[in-house]
Amino acid sequence: MTEHTVERIVLARLPSGIEVTTTVHTYAGSDSGPTLYVQAAQHGREVNGTEVLRRLHDRLDSTALAGTLIAVPVADPLTFDRVSYTTSESLDSVNANMNRVWPGDSTGSLHERMAARLWEFASGADAVIDLHTGSPSTLTHVVFEENDHASRTLADVFGTDLLLGEPAGDDADEEWAARGFGGKFRVTAAESEIPSITPELAHNKQLIEPAIETGVTGILNVLRHLSMLDGEPESNGHTVLARNHLSRVAANDSGLFRTDPAVELGQEVSTGERLGALYASTTYERLQTVEADRDGVLYSLTQEATAVEGDTLARVAVKRE
Repeated sequence: MTEHTVERIVLARLPSGIEVTTTVHTYAGSDSGPTLYVQAAQHGREVNGTEVLRRLHDRLDSTALAGTLIAVPVADPLTFDRVSYTTSESLDSVNANMNRVWPGDSTGSLHERMAARLWEFASGADAVIDLHTGSPSTLTHVVFEENDHASRTLADVFGTDLLLGEPAGDDADEEWAARGFGGKFRVTAAESEIPSITPELAHNKQLIEPAIETGVTGILNVLRHLSMLDGEPESNGHTVLARNHLSRVAANDSGLFRTDPAVELGQEVSTGERLGALYASTTYERLQTVEADRDGVLYSLTQEATAVEGDTLARVAVKRE
C-alpha cells in the first residue's frame, strides 16, 4: 500500500519573525520506482491546481503506487492568501513573481529563498509538473520547452486539447528574455535534465470542473507513463500540437474591444482573419480592425471589453505536425 506523510516546512521568514510555511505531501509506494514532483499555486489566484491535488489525494488513498509522489498544493502562500499573481513589493521588491527566480537562492530575496527551499524537493525528481491556470481568455493547454523530447513526451501523456511548445535559450525571441522566462520553474527543471511541463488549467479565482478533471486525469496519465501506477494513459483531449512564438495581437489605441460573435477559442485562423474591432467609447469611431497575425490556433482572446493601448487582445500559436 501507499504510505502518505505530511510535512509542514518553513520557506522563509517575514520581518516580524513570522514564518512563511507550506505543506508537502509525500506518497511513498511499497515498490521502488521514479519520483514525480507536482506543485500548484505559485501564483495565488491560480487555484485549480490546488483542487486537482486534493482530488488526486482521494484517488491515491487506496491505490498501489510504485516510487514516490511529492505534492505541494500551495507553492507560494504569500500570493495565495492575497489571491494575487505576485507578492507585495514591500515583501520582495526585487522578485515579485516567484516563477522567475528558480532554482532560487537560500541567501537571496524572499521569493528566491522560498524557491530554493522547494527546489530541495524538486531537484531530485525524475519528472516535474507545475500546475498553473490561465485566464478566462485562454484555452486550457500544456506548455513544454521546444526541442526537449522528454518534456514533449510528458506533455503528450498528460494531454489537453492544446500542447504548446515554447522556444527557449538561443531559439527564443527578445520577449522571452525580457520577461525573465529563464527563471521559470519548468525551464530550470528542463535545464537540469528533469522532464517538466506546465499545464495551464482554464482560468483563475474559480474552480472550473472540466479543467480540474483534465488535471487529475493528466497526472494519473503521467504516473502510469512512469510505471508508478498500473495501466495505460487514457485519452485526455483532442490534442493539437502548436508552437508558441510569444507573439500577440495588441491594441493600437484605447477603447472598447468587441470580438466577432463567430470567433471562438481553439479554432484555427488564418493571417488577416478578423477577430473583432476596437472602437472609441465616446466618439464611436472604429480605431482598429483586430486581425490574426499568423496562421494557427487561436488560444487566447480577451474577454475584457475595456482595452488600453498595448493590451494583448489575442494570441495565435502556429500549428505543428
